[in-house]
Amino acid sequence: MTAPRIALLGTGLMGAPMTRRLLGAGFAVTVWNRTRSKAEPLAADGAAVADAAADAVRGADVVITMLENGPIVGEVLFGAAGAAAAMTPGAVVLDMSSIPPPTAREHALRLSVLGLRHVDAPVSGGTRGAAEGTLAIMAGGAEETIAELAPVFAPLGRALRVGPSGSGQLAKLANQAIVGITIGAVSEALLLAASGGADPAAVREAIRGGFAESRILAEHGQRMIERDFLPGGQVRVHVKDLDTALAAASDGGVTLPLLSAVRDLFVALRDDGGAAYDHSALLIQLERMSGKRLGPGPDRLPG
Repeated sequence: MTAPRIALLGTGLMGAPMTRRLLGAGFAVTVWNRTRSKAEPLAADGAAVADAAADAVRGADVVITMLENGPIVGEVLFGAAGAAAAMTPGAVVLDMSSIPPPTAREHALRLSVLGLRHVDAPVSGGTRGAAEGTLAIMAGGAEETIAELAPVFAPLGRALRVGPSGSGQLAKLANQAIVGITIGAVSEALLLAASGGADPAAVREAIRGGFAESRILAEHGQRMIERDFLPGGQVRVHVKDLDTALAAASDGGVTLPLLSAVRDLFVALRDDGGAAYDHSALLIQLERMSGKRLGPGPDRLPG
């Protein structure tokens, strides 16, 4: 079977390393980004760089979108960018952006009218997972289409179908709820330890491997200890995801008080200059509230 031709739209923090993974696996990849300068370095890795989204997708078998939000995905596919209209019937839009579930379902319907297939497959694992090919990929859509995409998923991470269209987005919202709440829990736990005179770095090591172990404790806890808040996952993006999760909860008739509380903390951090910080910088907001600081070292911040 001939390897599918891939177009990837959106070469930001996640899209660029994902493109390199696909190129390394031998796929022919054409890339496009609204700011062309962000896509141009990928030419050195073997990607073709298109001037327009419609040019990038023309002739592609799989079009991956890794864009910031639902309105941008909609505009690129159906608006002036004209990507969907330029695609070959039978091709697949593999939307790996994080967007609201109803928007994903709407896109699937609109694409089907054009003879195109759709899979919503947002990811978790951050820039490190994108670079290492260890992303968790949550896929919603037709079983046969997701199975057909297995060779495309393989260089990127582990993909699992979680249900019909929109289900991938629901899984991502569940992921973001766990991540956000756990970042808050780790921040509070380390502040608690430090406030009583314990060494927070040693406490983190001591509790690892027990019931409190998590990737958040391992990686984001280390960021907090080192005060390294250069962005992987940005605060402003996490706020967007938590707002979407709370809207989905309202639609589903469930109340999520922990998620609501941590969302408000992230919003306060965003509005106080932390929009571009890594989401582990929620620690900073909690430090401001408590008047105590986790260690004396300087903060590493974007900009």
